[in-house]
Amino acid sequence: MGTNVVVVIGVGGMGQAIARRQGAGNKLLLADYDERTLAAVADLLRGQGHDVVTRPVDVSSRPSVTALADAAAQLGSVTQVVHTAGLSPVQAPADAVLKVDLLGTALVLEAFGRVVAPGGAGVVISSMAGHMLPAPLSPEQERALAHTPADELLELPFADPEVLGRGTYGFAKYGNRLRVQAASASWGERGARINCISPGVIATPMGQQELAGDSGRAMRAMISASGTGRVGTPDDIAEAAAFLLGPGATFITGNDLLVDGGVVAAIRSGRLTPGA
Repeated sequence: MGTNVVVVIGVGGMGQAIARRQGAGNKLLLADYDERTLAAVADLLRGQGHDVVTRPVDVSSRPSVTALADAAAQLGSVTQVVHTAGLSPVQAPADAVLKVDLLGTALVLEAFGRVVAPGGAGVVISSMAGHMLPAPLSPEQERALAHTPADELLELPFADPEVLGRGTYGFAKYGNRLRVQAASASWGERGARINCISPGVIATPMGQQELAGDSGRAMRAMISASGTGRVGTPDDIAEAAAFLLGPGATFITGNDLLVDGGVVAAIRSGRLTPGA
């Protein structure tokens, strides 16, 4: 029996929880830009009995992502791919957010679409911010975001971080959903599935940074108005990922699962007005 490989890109709070949830009995390939964090998480998971291999990656670099996909394929059958790497507005300027969150996702979808095993599945971590664009994109813009070759994505005239400003993060995450939809066809040709999850406010180090930053007040108002009235946990996201990666979701691909505790529902129903 061959080795099944679970790839987790980005080992922050959600990446760790998903790796722990999906890793048992598989070979875990963990990848991250921060090599110190990567080593620490790998040691933690090894101590809990997981079979872990690590590799540094810069998701905004095609050669780096391609090398990661090739390394995964050399380890065994790539049955699960989880892409959690991303930057939030409080962590980085808008141009870096676009490179990591938009271009990075496009590169991962392309590279792992070449090596994912038949019957395999992938999950991209997007964000509820992608459901909150201040103005809708035109059909032409949506098509361009979905289908423009990854290396040309950041050259799209409407993907200018100076114009997008504070809306860059939501724009990138909306783009993630469109790229996942488009990639579902090529992944399907290999007998594999690809979906994304749009988390709400999750109690990870990144989430805590956002709560402590300029948007913290608005985020707390969102939590209060939501149907659950609480912050999400990394385990909430890991459970959703386990479903989408597992045998109960074999008819689900090219889709987005909103795991936000009801924030977007509160906005759409008029219970909450963003920015109010």
